[in-house]
Amino acid sequence: MNSALQTLQERGFIQQCTDLEGLSKAMDSGPVTFYEGCDPTGPSLHIGHMVPYFAMRHLHEAGHNAIVLMGGGTARIGDPSGKSSMRQIISYEEIDANAKRFLGQIDRFLKLDDRTMYSENNKNWLADLNYIDFLRDIGRHFSVNHMLSFEAYKMRMETGLTFIEFNYQLLQSYDFLQLYKRHGCRLQIGGNDQWGNIVAGIELIRRVEGAECFGLTFPLVMTSDGKKMGKTEKGALFLDPAMTSPYDFFQYWRNVADADLERFLLLFTFLPTALCKELAAKKDAELNESKARLAWEVTSLIHGAEEADRALAAAKAAFGGPGGSGADMSQVPSRELPRSELAAGIGVLELFVLAGLSSSKSEARRLVQQGGATINDRKVDDEKASIDATWLDSEGALFLRAGKKRVFRVVAK
Repeated sequence: MNSALQTLQERGFIQQCTDLEGLSKAMDSGPVTFYEGCDPTGPSLHIGHMVPYFAMRHLHEAGHNAIVLMGGGTARIGDPSGKSSMRQIISYEEIDANAKRFLGQIDRFLKLDDRTMYSENNKNWLADLNYIDFLRDIGRHFSVNHMLSFEAYKMRMETGLTFIEFNYQLLQSYDFLQLYKRHGCRLQIGGNDQWGNIVAGIELIRRVEGAECFGLTFPLVMTSDGKKMGKTEKGALFLDPAMTSPYDFFQYWRNVADADLERFLLLFTFLPTALCKELAAKKDAELNESKARLAWEVTSLIHGAEEADRALAAAKAAFGGPGGSGADMSQVPSRELPRSELAAGIGVLELFVLAGLSSSKSEARRLVQQGGATINDRKVDDEKASIDATWLDSEGALFLRAGKKRVFRVVAK
């Protein structure tokens, strides 16, 4: 097998390939141009989007040419794959603004050079399509019966599939055809929910150009307890630091389950495979150090080494350990509270809800009753306790803990 594909396989990326042997031979013969597409339907990428981009970086470093395709055209419709209902329609202006933000986030991770790693936007060939010509030239190659055999459409047929969404596969297939014509692109990569769309694009190129192309998909990453990876109590793990702070981003990785550590090191870092396995095989306190290494590596890749260092220092300050004393606390989630409110006293249950460590007073009450609530290392065992200025530390703050993994800092002003 080609060495680049071997790397992807060893690290757990490969779910399906249309012709692994054929793709391997093509890669052995010289650089293969490949692409991954993403529709900018939201204000930021989240970590679930990043699996194909980690794979893209591996392939690019092996000498292959990468195209980052922004779906400025397809986002106007919305991909039905993996969705139980139609995506919300957003304005063209929002799509363009989202695409600009996405590209900025991707550029920081991949370092687009406009030579061997560059971007395209499918609105350049989709926005002004003549519908009649498109149906005549492209639509005639698609069988409705065959399209309905793909899982994405079969699932949506049960809940309702709109005609606008039914066109999506044609448009994505047309993207592959255009990239083949413009750049000699022969490989599309993506999440496994894109399998049907990718196969359709390969078939369209075969019919129109008589050329052989390939598709490679990656697994939907789930945690060991069966949940979608990258989901937190606050929602998705976004790359935008205004939506998910670097500290919260770091803490997500620091707190992964033991059973997920090796897989996440292999998928979300560029550490050597042997080192990933070695780190994941540690026990007890050393295993926690391995999780901190994972957290630093991923945070550094997404937000930069300086932010990763600050998050690590804040975590040490918040959770103890060497170097914790006097460490930078600026990244710990916090808010200011008027000192006058503390002078009158604030109920402990209300305080934990205010800090976002409990969703309701009843949840905060359970936290106190179970012994999981502390303020400045003082365990709170009275659910009716009133927290006033006498609880402040030397820096005029209240450091709240909910259990072992969640913290918040309230600063009196």
